[in-house]
Amino acid sequence: MEASFLAAVKVSILAMVVIFTVLIILIFTIKLLVKLIPYVAPPPAPPRHQTVSATSSDQEEHIAAITATLAIHLGKSPSEFRIVNISQN
Repeated sequence: MEASFLAAVKVSILAMVVIFTVLIILIFTIKLLVKLIPYVAPPPAPPRHQTVSATSSDQEEHIAAITATLAIHLGKSPSEFRIVNISQN
């Protein structure tokens, strides 16, 4: 019984030594890679929401169509509300 207990302790110690050795190798490998290939932050993304300007006739037609659809859906007159901003998500 004592021999199997000592064998189990030896195997456990050997397993921990192997695991920590691999972890130490990984730590130094990551540190080496960080020095060889430094992190470069990506450029900031442009803002996603764009406001619709009323200078184009296509945009005015789109706004008129959206206003009419909302008026029908809400059961209100188009003069009761005003669309101020349309953004594409």
